[in-house]
Amino acid sequence: MANELQILFSDLNLPKTGALVVPVIKGKLYSKGAEIDKKANNALTKAMKAAGFSGKKNEMIRVLNHVLPVEQVILFAFEYDAKNPEKSLKNTGGEIYSYLNRHKIKTAAILAEGIDKPELLALGAKLKSYYFGKYHTKKKPEELPQLQALTVLTTNSAKAKKAWRDEGYEATANSVFYIRDLVTEPANILYPESYANQLQKDLPQLGIQVEVLGVKEMHKLGMGSLLGVGQGSARESKLVIMRWNGAKGGKTAAKPLAFVGKGVTFDTGGISIKPAAGMEEMKWDMGGSAAVVGLMRLLAERKAKVNAVGVIGLVENMPDGNAQRPGDVVTSMSGQTIEVLNTDAEGRLVLADALWYTQLKYKPEFMIDLATLTGAIIVSLGSSRAGLFSNDDKLAQQLFNAGQKSGEEVWRLPLADVYDKQINSDIADMQNIGAEREAGSITAAQFLQRFTNGVKWAHLDIAGTAWTKKDHPTCPKGATGYGVQLLDRFVRDNYEK
Repeated sequence: MANELQILFSDLNLPKTGALVVPVIKGKLYSKGAEIDKKANNALTKAMKAAGFSGKKNEMIRVLNHVLPVEQVILFAFEYDAKNPEKSLKNTGGEIYSYLNRHKIKTAAILAEGIDKPELLALGAKLKSYYFGKYHTKKKPEELPQLQALTVLTTNSAKAKKAWRDEGYEATANSVFYIRDLVTEPANILYPESYANQLQKDLPQLGIQVEVLGVKEMHKLGMGSLLGVGQGSARESKLVIMRWNGAKGGKTAAKPLAFVGKGVTFDTGGISIKPAAGMEEMKWDMGGSAAVVGLMRLLAERKAKVNAVGVIGLVENMPDGNAQRPGDVVTSMSGQTIEVLNTDAEGRLVLADALWYTQLKYKPEFMIDLATLTGAIIVSLGSSRAGLFSNDDKLAQQLFNAGQKSGEEVWRLPLADVYDKQINSDIADMQNIGAEREAGSITAAQFLQRFTNGVKWAHLDIAGTAWTKKDHPTCPKGATGYGVQLLDRFVRDNYEK
């Protein structure tokens, strides 16, 4: 990636060039910061007073001083959330990056004295630095990201450097960037076949086994639900299976953890076609599949001691003369029949066969699916949380806890018979939308539950979190990479020994 931010770690020595970010805690400079202020003839405290620096969270001011070797000092009001340190530090790193980059600073150092995990500051800054410039041909240098190198100054730089490399922080940034690229790619570049080919090329280099099923193989398996979605497209549908066997004793040592993703590489809505306005955004309807890819990639890169399988259904939903019609009845791999009342409720049809295939072939510990499934979840929860549905209270709580820690939060919604009845069909086992307009996200989850066969399962509706139209602390607008950090934290905390 052009202009990629370089992350460095160093001991608490005053840099000789660039900018130095000095934290201000509750309006005061401490220890090394106070020492630097003294060297600068109290220029920092004088500047704070002159500027009316209030010390409110993330407030920053620039101080120029010819006594110090650095070109400028950035005073930064730092608030540490002891209840949620991981999220707090990542967000702080992202805010610092934004300020430095906005002021066209090329190199900078952050004074991170006394911070327990300074590598989290680095991760937040790195995540915020993402830039997709692949198709820009006329950008001027000053229009590109400016910050080139960020050094984190800490009391034990060797420990922080090792953690960055060996504990998965750098790998996290790599995987989030990888899937942000996938989600950002236009649909004429990333479609089921090219997507599958890219995974076959990239993932085995990390030790991930990749298998791809085409239309013929899926027909033999009876995947009429998934195949019906893609039958109107010139692009052949694919099912990609990714396996990481990191548990002691190999792939038979433990049941795999299973992650399933919706990969609709472009969603016109099919015959139930979407409005033209905003349809270009439907290239990101494969965000759930990308999250699964990113997690598998991260588990492999950091050599996680678990067995995991990732299964993604890749289709393109198009409205040609062979497209699925409203009112069609399809037979899923499970043998259950589905009346397709709306071809724009296609993601659940893809996941139905992917879930059944996963539980049948791999007998997993659990299944977690991720999908940009319903607009209704955005109405319910906005863009700050994904919707969580589960048939297992313990699994749901584990995911909630992982969301709180990682900053990729979830909120649980109910499953119940009163909602399940809404998807009963007059002429088939079920219909793909509820009989009423109400509870759209819940009825979609009820639909998926019918294909879990009693396996512990959770569904994450990430329609509001996979893509953002505005900047966030650790993400510029566009693809967020949501799900990778959530699920990695979930795996670390509950399944790695």
